[in-house]
Amino acid sequence: MPPLKPAPNPGPDAVRRFVFVLMKNFTLLSFAGAVDALRLANRQLGYRAYDWRVVGEGGVATRCSAGTVVNLDGDLDELRHDDTVILCGGIDVGTATTQKLVSWLRRETRRGVRVGALCTATHALAKAGLLDGKRATIHWENHDAFLEDFPDVDLAKSIFVIDGKTMTTAGGTSSIDLMLAIIARDHGQDVANSVADQQIYTSIRTDRDNQRLSVPTRIGVRHPKLATVIQRMETTIEEPVSPSLLAEEVGLSTRQLERLFRRYLNRSPKRYYMELRLARARNLLMQTEMNVINVALACGFTSPSHFSKCYRAQYGTTPYRERGSHEAAEGDPDDGTAAHLPMDDDLDDF
Repeated sequence: MPPLKPAPNPGPDAVRRFVFVLMKNFTLLSFAGAVDALRLANRQLGYRAYDWRVVGEGGVATRCSAGTVVNLDGDLDELRHDDTVILCGGIDVGTATTQKLVSWLRRETRRGVRVGALCTATHALAKAGLLDGKRATIHWENHDAFLEDFPDVDLAKSIFVIDGKTMTTAGGTSSIDLMLAIIARDHGQDVANSVADQQIYTSIRTDRDNQRLSVPTRIGVRHPKLATVIQRMETTIEEPVSPSLLAEEVGLSTRQLERLFRRYLNRSPKRYYMELRLARARNLLMQTEMNVINVALACGFTSPSHFSKCYRAQYGTTPYRERGSHEAAEGDPDDGTAAHLPMDDDLDDF
């Protein structure tokens, strides 16, 4: 590839600079997808329209969640007022959101920089108070925990969100969609399409696309009434709906609904619902500081001992031990039973 020519209209806005902040255990895919879209935009345009730096705490190197070490261009230093900061998050984002990072974000945004977040880094922007009253998105796995921690943020489930001078994405390849949207706005849709073509990216998504697969695709079942019931279950975790009412809502008898679940999912509706609620509970335990009692209530359990019994049967440990030793002072209501999954008759927290 020949060296890039200067911008045809040189000036302070001729080259747009992105500053990627790699947080500890960041997701490599999101970062790489975003940077490569900018590289390819330069290639398609034939001049350097975009530039970027890669920084992080310490300014030397950082490790992504896959174990690869990435060298940094610098530390969290003062930026130009026209820079765009893109935080790159990954696993254990709470630990990676240090006070130094939060203070730096607040200072730089006061100076006028635009800010964005890839994957779980939305958490860091919210921690810095930069998303209060704004729309944002985050990876679906972190959605429930984020809602508990930051109720003042209008959280969406879309691929990416742009709200004023803030941008957030859901993680994975959604960083490509965000960059393609920026490239299209800056240089036209034809350039963005050419970049996508180079990346073998055949379906450009917008901020109106949902980040999760549809229920039928996700569970591998195309039965419309079963999919509707499962979607209803997923949206009523805190206040579970009885199987008889779920069946009535889609025009089935309870026995017919039972047969559908047995045929397609090899479990009863109560069992499937319980597994959804326990999965939500595990996310909250691992990603928030909610106490175990409140996690139980948020997932539709009115009895802490029943919650602990079901949790232990599903995951081989109790909620208190899952949370860690710092919760031990609360006591563990588990009675040592539940060496096997509870029978369906026990799944009656509706």
